[in-house]
Amino acid sequence: MTAPLTPPHQPQPEHDPWQKSPSGATPWPGTAEESGPGMRAEVIQAALVVLLVTVAGVLLGLLWVWLAPRVPLVSDGSTVFLKDSEGEEAIGADGVFALLGLAFGLVSALAVFLFRRRGGVPLVIALAVGGLLGSLVAWGLGVWLGPTDDVVAAAQHAGKGVPFDAPLKLAAKGALLAWPVAAMLVHLGVTAVFGPRDPEPVWGAGDYGMASHPLPSGPGDRPQDGPGA
Repeated sequence: MTAPLTPPHQPQPEHDPWQKSPSGATPWPGTAEESGPGMRAEVIQAALVVLLVTVAGVLLGLLWVWLAPRVPLVSDGSTVFLKDSEGEEAIGADGVFALLGLAFGLVSALAVFLFRRRGGVPLVIALAVGGLLGSLVAWGLGVWLGPTDDVVAAAQHAGKGVPFDAPLKLAAKGALLAWPVAAMLVHLGVTAVFGPRDPEPVWGAGDYGMASHPLPSGPGDRPQDGPGA
């Protein structure tokens, strides 16, 4: 007879990453303690990004008032009409706003990436929300600082046959999305190309709470038979 091969007692490792919690769930190694403070910091940074990007809308509004082409109007004493009915100044104002929004989206995305060289859903959402709020601020500020919207009073002040500027308007409301869309795309792109890479986990036998023992390789390595063999 041969003595039964009973494996020696295997002590439990001091730190078992797959050890079950008292509730019976098995936590993923290294995530239970890191998720709380990290997410809180990302939310605070995202709120700061929304605030700063929204304030930057003031600069966009000032540039829009300065660079947008003026639409000349003229009055004949009873009616106000376009001085140049075939002019493209009205479309040009929308185009300038959209181009400025794209530029501000590019700059804000690069600034956020340099500020925190990692991606994250909170930062992308913050860029989108801040860009939209900044566009709204720029639109309102540009209309307020531009030519008056009281066309009748402006015509009377200018006089008959004297050209004057029409109110600054944004006919294509889709231009408001240029900033947030550009910011999200640029940030995602630079993060994917230049962002840090997470190290790949290296799994071993100890990661699963198992002890590694050499297997018998030949007849000489087999355990000795008992006296009753």
